[in-house]
Amino acid sequence: MPHVRRRMLVRLAATEADVRSAATAVLPAREEADGSIVVDVENAPTPGTHVRLDLAPAPTGGTLVAAAGRTDLTLPFFAWAILPLVRLSLRRNARHALEAVRVEVEGGEPPPPPRAVSALPDVAFSHEQAILLATAAAATAIAVYGGALFGQFADYIAKSFGTSNASLGNALAVTRVGVLLSLVATALADRRGRRLLVIASVVGVCVTNVVAAVAPDLWVFTGAQVLTRGFVNSTAVVAAITVVEEAPEGARAFSTAMLGLAGGFGFGAAVLLLKVGDLGSWGWRVPYVLSGLCLLLVPKLARHLVESRRYRSLETTAISRGRVREVLSRPFAPRFVVLGLVAFLTNVFSAPSAQLTNRFLQDERSFSGFQVTLFRGVTGTLPGLIGLVVAIRLTEGRGRRPVAVVALLLGTACQMLFFLGHGGALWLWAALAILLGSGAGLAISTLSAEIFPTRVRATSNALLLVLGVAGSVVGLVLAGNLSDRLGGLGHAIAILGIGSLLASVALVPLLPESAGRRLDEVSDSITPPDPPLPPML
Repeated sequence: MPHVRRRMLVRLAATEADVRSAATAVLPAREEADGSIVVDVENAPTPGTHVRLDLAPAPTGGTLVAAAGRTDLTLPFFAWAILPLVRLSLRRNARHALEAVRVEVEGGEPPPPPRAVSALPDVAFSHEQAILLATAAAATAIAVYGGALFGQFADYIAKSFGTSNASLGNALAVTRVGVLLSLVATALADRRGRRLLVIASVVGVCVTNVVAAVAPDLWVFTGAQVLTRGFVNSTAVVAAITVVEEAPEGARAFSTAMLGLAGGFGFGAAVLLLKVGDLGSWGWRVPYVLSGLCLLLVPKLARHLVESRRYRSLETTAISRGRVREVLSRPFAPRFVVLGLVAFLTNVFSAPSAQLTNRFLQDERSFSGFQVTLFRGVTGTLPGLIGLVVAIRLTEGRGRRPVAVVALLLGTACQMLFFLGHGGALWLWAALAILLGSGAGLAISTLSAEIFPTRVRATSNALLLVLGVAGSVVGLVLAGNLSDRLGGLGHAIAILGIGSLLASVALVPLLPESAGRRLDEVSDSITPPDPPLPPML
């Protein structure tokens, strides 16, 4: 059912016939059978989004013109975040329509075009594409929340089980063994489909976190988190592949960014629950129980998550899918090697940065649980959102590669300074690192999904995931063990940023540019190409 917003009303000193003629002359408008005038919104986020003008005689003479924006867009998840932006766009377009008609009737300078809403795409999504994106985003949020808990509650968990920095770092590293599960599950998405793997992985996150919630010791807990990590990675990678395959041309970075925002929402939920850890030695278990309760959302996910058209089209052919040797042969081998090295080197730094920041703040900068929550919320939420919004525009307009180089270089430097800083500087460096890091992550993750064809897109990204997790393991082990020798986590983690700096200037520039090119063009440089896409269901 259309969403109708509050009307804007103006009175014009002209007859209804003159106003109607003016509206159809200056606007992309058409008259309806009921006498209303419908103005199509250019660059609307979905079809069916328009401004309706209703004309009526004014009691004191002239004509009353009422403008109201309407959209047929309905979303199963995150409607509370997206629909207000759509309504803001409609209000701007309604205001522009009224002003354009007024100027045509009364004279004056034509109004400038309505200002676009930065957080909305420049190209239209079909209703089905929008629902798929929202559903994939919900799956990502659930998975990221479940996967973020270990890192956020690491200090509470370590104290509950009575373990040291080195043992905690080793436990965090061991969970990365879950990449083996991710490798199999993600690669299966090329053979069994994206939809099945996303749903199964979300279920896996919820179930294994229930086991972690009741774990009697660190080793049972770690074993459950090995599986959790695998399911989290599979969900994130396959969901990203799905939305890139289904996104309209010119909105692939936008779709990837929406998953990033959803992941940030899940991560933020874990951060907001940090105070629960202060309730007692059992407090950290509560957020894990909440992760298990997300199972209640799985039936709704299953109803709305459909298979990508590119994969459905590929299923009907005899083209081989998911062959590792194709990823490791030309022309894909060089780009795979570069992306693999980037993933390894950046994760050597980013994994301990993400997983051990709270412990660093609490143990070395004397933050309380509440202060950590406030710090992570202030330095992470808004800067991350700004970074993604800006990066969407830059990656589509200027290209993935330059954004990745600059943002990764500066973001790594800021994060290194954070771990070496004290006092108020911590807030500045952390905010800048998140802002720049979100832009680098968007550019690199979009490229990773774009430059391989549908038949091996999941397999290639699964192998990249393995290399990234290998970097995480190395980084966590080094951070935990170096901290004991250097007298703290800060200096140990900062040293690990050197590899990420090198990756930004020596490796990322070697990647191909995909902005402004069709997905099949940039990914399918060898035969057989992806088959034509079927219509949406």
